[in-house]
Amino acid sequence: MENSVQSLTHAGDVLFLLLGAIMVFAMHAGFAFLEVGTVRKKNQTNAFVKILTDWSVSTVVYFAIGFPIAYGINHFVPISTLLGDTQGYQLVRFFFLLCFAACIPAIISGGIAERARFWPQVIAGAIFAGLSYPFFESLIWGQNSSGLQGFFTSTFGAPFHDFAGSVVVHSMGGWLALPAVLILGPRLGRFVRGKSQPIPISSIPFLALGSWILAIGWFGFNVMSAQSLGGISGLVAVNSLLAMVGGVLFALVAGKNDPGFIHNGALAGLIAICAGSDLVHPIGAFFVGGIGSLIFVYGFQWEQEKLKIDDVLGVWPLHGMIGSWGGIAAGIFGLPVLGGLGGVSFLSQLCGTLLAIIYALVTGGLVYWTLNKTMGLRLTQEEEFRGSDLSVHNIHAYPEETVK
Repeated sequence: MENSVQSLTHAGDVLFLLLGAIMVFAMHAGFAFLEVGTVRKKNQTNAFVKILTDWSVSTVVYFAIGFPIAYGINHFVPISTLLGDTQGYQLVRFFFLLCFAACIPAIISGGIAERARFWPQVIAGAIFAGLSYPFFESLIWGQNSSGLQGFFTSTFGAPFHDFAGSVVVHSMGGWLALPAVLILGPRLGRFVRGKSQPIPISSIPFLALGSWILAIGWFGFNVMSAQSLGGISGLVAVNSLLAMVGGVLFALVAGKNDPGFIHNGALAGLIAICAGSDLVHPIGAFFVGGIGSLIFVYGFQWEQEKLKIDDVLGVWPLHGMIGSWGGIAAGIFGLPVLGGLGGVSFLSQLCGTLLAIIYALVTGGLVYWTLNKTMGLRLTQEEEFRGSDLSVHNIHAYPEETVK
């Protein structure tokens, strides 16, 4: 009887995490459509191919290198060892956490769109998913967490808390993208004699579809971060919902009905709440998401018009800045005085977030500087003018339009 109950528990955990992995896997379609809707028609095929290729390469390198670095689990052992006595739980856990690791190149893809060469970015994504991200993951969630988290606990009274990756995934991805965006420089025609010349996006329906797919999958991203049926919390689901809605409504007002800001506002709210989704009050979650949305609206405008950084999808403000806000917000709205469950330290959250920013900037800068010097990151002017679809893949996104 005891064995049967244990077997049923293991099976439930495997199924629970598998469903979460499938939902987060589906989010990569959201990344693709969000980028496809934002870039011009001549770069849409490239966006689809980049996301799928990055996913496939990330799977291989995270299986072989990244997951062992993060959690000390080696897949090059007999299958009986991989299955263990938990019905393959660690295998499906790899699948679930792979979906997080593969978000890194997917996030970066949107920032460097329309002028980046294909293979250098594939290589960069492999380095991030196989080495850079897993090492930081190991410090926060994995096999090396006792040292850093022990330091935070002994120094500030609580470990760094990031339940579903506001910092570990999103902030990391956004800040890794920044050096690439800066090295590449703006697209042709984006700034003319120092004046901003916004480049229109190609498809609001595709952009909206990407946002919807991401938002739906995000409930797997957040809720299934419990990684077991016993750890599931309805609070995480409701906080995710209210943060998303807060992001939409704040963007609706601050963005003056702009559909791009509104659909990205939903994502801003969801990114912001990841870290503290298991401990803040639902009302607090609404404001965490709403503030995150304001950071995106005003941060995107500041980035594009004041700093003149051509970050096509705004991945630095959306993922980098808001992911950082999410980590810090968990140390504010997670406190009992603001209705949270407690067990979190503002200073731990601040220091852990700053550490992630520094780590991402240094590693991202080194990788992209090296690739730029050795392979070159940017398409030629002629290739960029023709578009990535023809220059890289030799086909338009809509081939019938070219038939005479």
